[in-house]
This record gives sequence, C-alpha cells and structure tokens, in this order.
Amino acid sequence: MGNVPLCGEREVNVAIRRARKAAAAWVSVPPDRRAKVFERFHDLVLDRQDEILDIVQLETGKARPHAFEEVADVAVTTGYYAARAPSLLNQKRRRGLVPGLTRVTEVRVPHGVVGVIAPWNYPLSLAATDSVPALLAGNAVVLKPDLQTTHTALWIAERLQEAGLPDDLFVVVSGTGPEAGAALVDAADYVSFTGSTATGRTVGARAARRLIGASLELGGKNAMIVRGDADLARAVDGALRGAFTNAGQLCIAIERLYVHRSLHDAFLDRFVARTAALRLGTGLDWGYDIGSLASAAQLEKVSEHVRDAISKGATVRAGGRGRPDIGPFYFEPTVLTGVTPEMKVCAEETFGPVVALRPFETDEEAIALANDSPYGLNASVWGRDRRATLALARRLEAGTVNVNDAYIAAWGSVDAPMGGTKDSGVGRRHGSEGLLKYTESRSVAEQRGPAVALGGAWLSRPGARRVAAALLRATRRIPGLR
Repeated sequence: MGNVPLCGEREVNVAIRRARKAAAAWVSVPPDRRAKVFERFHDLVLDRQDEILDIVQLETGKARPHAFEEVADVAVTTGYYAARAPSLLNQKRRRGLVPGLTRVTEVRVPHGVVGVIAPWNYPLSLAATDSVPALLAGNAVVLKPDLQTTHTALWIAERLQEAGLPDDLFVVVSGTGPEAGAALVDAADYVSFTGSTATGRTVGARAARRLIGASLELGGKNAMIVRGDADLARAVDGALRGAFTNAGQLCIAIERLYVHRSLHDAFLDRFVARTAALRLGTGLDWGYDIGSLASAAQLEKVSEHVRDAISKGATVRAGGRGRPDIGPFYFEPTVLTGVTPEMKVCAEETFGPVVALRPFETDEEAIALANDSPYGLNASVWGRDRRATLALARRLEAGTVNVNDAYIAAWGSVDAPMGGTKDSGVGRRHGSEGLLKYTESRSVAEQRGPAVALGGAWLSRPGARRVAAALLRATRRIPGLR
C-alpha cells in the first residue's frame, strides 16, 4: 500500500507545535461553524465508503461486514456531535451567591492539543470518533495510529481536509508506542487512549505526572448471561455476533457465556452448529462471516489460550485450530466448555474468536460469575421477563450492559456515555461526556451590587453572626435560592 515515516520525539514535537498554532485560530470559530465541517465529513465517509472499506480490510484482515460497522459508527457519531456540539458548548447560566447581585456563567474552554492514540482493531472508528468531538470542542488533534493501520488514519486526514478543516488541526504521526506514543503523552494537553490495560496504566501514569487529563478505554473479559426464559434462537444469534464479530478482536466482545441450566444443552447444540457453519475467508467482498486475526502475535496469543485450556481439561466443542490454508493468521471460531479458573482463557483477555460456555442455576450465581473479573467494560443479559432481566442487568459491574443484545445497542446509542469500570479504564466516550471531556469548565462570576463578604471584621459586631446564619438558612428554605 505504500510507506509511512517512523516518527519519534522530534517529529511529534513538530506536529504538536503546528497543531497548537492552528488551535489558537480554531478556538475563535463559533461551534455552529465548526459543525459544518463535520456535516460534510459525515457525508464524505458515506460517499467514499468503498475505498475506506478496502483500506481497512487490507490493513486489518477483517471481514467486510465488520469493516462496515466502522463506517456506520463514524457516520452515527459524527452526525450526533455535529448536531449537538453547539448546544453542549454554549455558555450556561449558574445560580450566583446572591440572586440578582451575583451573575455566574460557566463557559467551556478547549484544552488546546489533544493526543489521540488509536488501536489497530477498529482503525477508522476509534481514530475518528475520538477525534471528531475533540475537534468540535475547539481543540487540535495529533493522532498516533497503530503502525499497522496508518493508511486508514491518513485517509481520515484527507477527508477532513476535503471537508474544510483548516490545515494542521488534525495531524497524523506514525510511530511506535514507546517512541511516538510516549512523546505524544509528554507534549499534548489531554490524552485519549484505547488499548490494553497494561499500556493504559503506563499512559495514565505518564499523564498524571504532568497533571493533564486522560481518557482510557482498556481491556475487557465480557460476560453474556442467558436466563432460563430467554428466546433461544435470538440468544444464539446474539452470542454469535457478540463473540465472533471482527474475529473476536473487539474490546466489548463476549468471551464468557453463562447459560441457565434449563437451556444449556439446547443452546450449546445450536451455538456449536451455527459456529461451525460460519464462513472464513479473504477478499474485498461481502461473502465471508469471519476474517483474519490481525497479526502473528494475535494468532500466537489466541492459540496459546486454547492450547493451555485443552491441556488443563477443557473441551473444544467447535473450532480450536488455526487455518493457514485460508490465510496466515486465521483461527477458527472456537467454543470451549469445562473451563476452570487456572486456565488463561478463564480470566485473561483473549481478544480472539474464542468463547467459554458454562451453565448456572440462579440469577444470583450468574451475577457472581459475571462480576468475578478484574474487568468491567461490557455485559449482555437475555430474558423475556423484562423486570427480572433489567434487575439483573443493573447489578452487573460493567460500563455498558445490553439487554437482549450483545453490544450494538449500547455502542450505537451515542447519546449515552460508554466506557469501562475497574481495570477496563476511566473516562467515557459518547454522550455529553464524550465531548465535554475535551474541555475545561471556567466559571465567570460578576458581582453587580455591593460586594458580599462572608468573613471579616463585621462579624465581630453584635448580632452579626445571627443575621448571617439566618440568611444562610433562608437560602435552603426559599424556592429559587437553593
């Protein structure tokens, strides 16, 4: 596809300087005028989708339907923020100390230059949907994609420029994490990172030393619970999508599957048969269900998790092996049973097309099993009894919980925040939080009458403290003063 430069600290610092200069002008552009750029970008992504689908497939090996999920996500998220950013960024009136005398306004101020570090698994979606709200908020963005997916990032840059984004507001630096990534964290004013928990800890610590903010979406070991009253056919369909979309290389993919004992055998039979029927293959067309893993390293990790599980007594119900006859990094969609805590696949994130299935007896047991993880990114619950299913869902320790869906319901609802708990990260994308995190709040308080002093020599006067206390009590009791 072509060559890209290997950027280091010097190149990153040059990019930061260019971006900072561009941001100084961009911040004065009203949000509604900024939004026009992203309305055009939204249309360009859809109009030019065939070329970016090809690029994403060539760089990642994923199946075309899964590449299209990225196009859809960028369109939905960009359209949402282009419509909502102007109102979210408007200054807000806040209640002053003394109504009528103290006037307070909250304004949103962009950080300046946002460093976005994007992963290889969703190179279009995660690079664009983190950058768009940062730009709309008035920042410049310096994006460091994974080296494997740099051409996707450059395509984004070209489309933003075509949409009318001023020069140097969106700069791509291609390089390694230890070199370019570290330099970006050391120079940006805010950092948005998506990747592994181990690397996220390093990024977060590095940002904390500089006292800058960071949003970190990290790993997951996501659970799906199928209650005894669930629609069996729908739950099997959901498990297939949840476990095997993008060959399982999705931070919100299902890796742990808990099925009520009354449905377990029927579910297992259907799920195994449907898994075995999935079509693996290469090609820039719509004819395959599952694409390739992204690299030799991913193939080795997935293979090792499965080998370790088999050696310790797990049973392979479907898949379980690489497919070099199809492509160098292909691995069959795999269903395991008999997985126990000493196996790597039980608790560690596999990030591949492997899911472990286990029965449960009660909702309480299912909740305990699902929550028994250091991760808390996504979860899924299936059942017909809406009240009971929602009650179960609300007790799961995850940033997003989908009811009668695997992940799209929450991921696609961009008006609602999305992110991790526990070792799955801090911060949120989507919703108002996904935009406002790229700003600081500034409170401007204007005193329009006599200054109010809550301390000072006047408190020594007889009865002054009683008067002050009475006024403070009044602010709690009088409507409009609370």
